[in-house]
This record gives sequence, structure tokens and C-alpha cells, in this order.
Amino acid sequence: MALEIKNLVGGYSQIPVLKDVTLDVQPGELVGLIGLNGAGKSTTLNHVIGILRPFSGSITLNGLSLATNPEEYKQQIAYVPETPILYDELTLREHLELTMTAYGLDPQVAWKRAHRLLKIFRLDNKLDWFPANFSKGMKQKVMICCAFMTDAKLLIVDEPFYGLDPLAVHDLLDLIEEKKKAGVAVLMSTHVLDTAQKYCDRFVLLAAGKVRAHGTLDELRKLGDRPDESLDEIYLHLARDDQNE
Repeated sequence: MALEIKNLVGGYSQIPVLKDVTLDVQPGELVGLIGLNGAGKSTTLNHVIGILRPFSGSITLNGLSLATNPEEYKQQIAYVPETPILYDELTLREHLELTMTAYGLDPQVAWKRAHRLLKIFRLDNKLDWFPANFSKGMKQKVMICCAFMTDAKLLIVDEPFYGLDPLAVHDLLDLIEEKKKAGVAVLMSTHVLDTAQKYCDRFVLLAAGKVRAHGTLDELRKLGDRPDESLDEIYLHLARDDQNE
């Protein structure tokens, strides 16, 4: 098992946002983390990458935890945040070199991967550009290149489609499929439910900090006795039920 979250209670300050969240992501699997704004998606991801520490519960990645093996744990994760985070004073080339150093990658192998990714996202002629020259979509593509050039066992992708043009969305989904085939576990938070329905193997539906449902699309349909509904329709029913409670 790659990622395992058990009975996670956590949040900011002393206020619990997540209430007993349990989920897992297996190697070679894309799991969609689905929820309205404020449901707890980003809070969950921030706990997995170590920005937040759990109040209680556990998070392990291939048997390692942040508490006992922080460096080894983090070496296994690559993260594409919702809002690109780049260093103003570093060029694209230097961002890639920083990533290689941080993950201890062999430069020759890593540059080969990087050049392929840069070509896919049409950034191969912009290695000496600074972030100030990039659009939001281009910055997002830089983050994707940095994450996907690593040997991470777990890819965390937070709302990846905002700011990307349709071709880049298609290219990103192809790259995720490649990573899955290589045995990488992928956890993706997204509001774009029609795309999630097509590409995710399983879903975790969050509402008000709790896992309201989880499973494949067929399992979710059976759970609500809604054999023909889309993921979007299933989630809307759950969300409205929560608001009416």
C-alpha cells in the first residue's frame, strides 16, 4: 500500500477541520478527492505533505510516517499545488536544477526527463525565463514538470486544471496515466467532476471534513441506489443532503 490515512483529525490552530478521515491510495491508482469549497480537500493534502500535523490519527506512506522518518517520507512525494509556488529570482532552468538536488536525482537522467516534459508543455525554449515572464498557466506547467521528473512514489495534484489550456489538460492526464502504469500512486483533488469521472479509478467524497462516501463510480451508484447517475449528480445529492441535515 502506498498512502494510508487512518482516523485523521486535523486542521488549523485548535479547530478540527477534518473529522475522522480514513482513505488510501494504492500503487498504480488515481484517486479523486472530491468536495465543495471548505469540504477539507486542501486541508487533507496539507496534512499528507506535512504542512499541517494531525491532532490525532495517522498518515503513512509505504510504511513510513512524518513523525518517525520525515526525510524519507517527504522524498517519496511530489506535489503540484493549486497555486503555483515559484522563486522570483530563479529561472526555469534553476527551478529544475533545484528539484534535482532536492530529490537527489541523477542529473543526466533527470535532464532527459525534464527536456521531454518541457517539450510536451512547450516550455523548451524558455529555460532562461524568470517567473515574472510566465502566465499562470505556464507557471502551473513548471510545477508539473518539476513534480513529474522525480521518482516520487506518490503524486499529489491539487486542482490541476485551473489555468491550463485544453491541450495541456490532455497532456497532463496522459502523464498521470504513464505514472500509474509505472506503479505511482496519484491523489488528485478537483472540482472538474466530468474529467474525474473519466480518469479516476476511485473517489473519496468529502463534506464538512468527513468522508461521506468512497469507492468506484459503480460502488457510489449502488450506495445511493442511483444506477445511472454521473459523479457530479451523486456528489450534488450528498452535498444537498448534508446541508439539509
